Amino acid sequence: MQASRAWRHLHLTFFHLAVSDVVLNRLGRNVSMRCDPRFQPDNDTLAFWDMRVLQRTAKDSRKSIAETPSSPATARPASYKIFHVDAFKWLENAKPHSIHAVVTDPPYGLIEYTPRELEKMRNGRGGVWRIPPSFDGCQRKPLPRFTVLDSHDRSRLRSFFKQLAERLLPVLVPGAHVFIATNPLVSHLVYEPFIAAGFEKRGEIIRVVYTLRGGDRPKNAHEEFPEISVMPKSCWEPWGLFRKPCEGRVQDNLRKWKTGGLRRISADEPFKDLIYSSPARGFEREVAPHPSLKPQHFLRQIVRAALPLKQGVILDPFMGSGSTIAAASACGLQSTGLETNTEYYKLAVKAIPALAEFAPTEVGGNGAKG
Repeated sequence: MQASRAWRHLHLTFFHLAVSDVVLNRLGRNVSMRCDPRFQPDNDTLAFWDMRVLQRTAKDSRKSIAETPSSPATARPASYKIFHVDAFKWLENAKPHSIHAVVTDPPYGLIEYTPRELEKMRNGRGGVWRIPPSFDGCQRKPLPRFTVLDSHDRSRLRSFFKQLAERLLPVLVPGAHVFIATNPLVSHLVYEPFIAAGFEKRGEIIRVVYTLRGGDRPKNAHEEFPEISVMPKSCWEPWGLFRKPCEGRVQDNLRKWKTGGLRRISADEPFKDLIYSSPARGFEREVAPHPSLKPQHFLRQIVRAALPLKQGVILDPFMGSGSTIAAASACGLQSTGLETNTEYYKLAVKAIPALAEFAPTEVGGNGAKG
């Protein structure tokens, strides 16, 4: 009898390994979703996912993926809301003092996520997306070329972030922090409108990330100038950190609004502005193939710091494939995500529960190389 049971268990294990890739590819169709009965979603919104069903199905579908550690996320997954809607329209109608933090990677080149430019990216030629050459047999990911922005594009960029800052300010509670990803070439065009709108600049979070971006020789003159680089090789990514002014002292703001500071690593160790983090690869890239995907290893450290008392709601107004929402859920924090692109919104519906259950293997954390 025992031998029979052992053989059956071994047979099922090999069967699970054989079909795991198929399960992953069909994850979106196998995941059950249930809406809050108090809310009837329309074409523009999707609300109140029942995370218990989502998490259980995603976890069962991925048990044997070798890249995913056996240990689940330590925090109990939190509920979230995601909306298929334009961020500015949503913010116009949002309740004042309803959001406690913002963590987002916006389309800060503006034009790179237009249908025309996305089509060029998929075709692999032309447009703002640079398709780098292969390196050692590996195909490099497309990257937006911010050096091609002209004065008109830069003016639009300023206007975009001016509008974003002004619409965020009344929706945020006093003391709320905004973490916003940017690029060294355009960060000043992002930061200045936020300061002008009334936000306090509280520094930058530097994500140390080594990619194949930058450091290239002059185009079509590699052999003539073999020791020349057009620009430095990029080894970091800035995240601007802003705060809506507190109401009185920080301690008073914390008592009333539950924010105003950043959550420490521990009672003895503060949150630091330097995080070593590799690009999202493997499983994360498979379930959420968004061109600007940020890894869970990095985002979970950011969202954890954003809600110092673990209370309130984190907003990502440009959620893409939902990686920020997944990070918040994995940390047991409530969040809301907005996405206007239909393709990315549908991707987020499938990717969020899988990413939230994913356990990163990267070593190192806030301020430490590992």
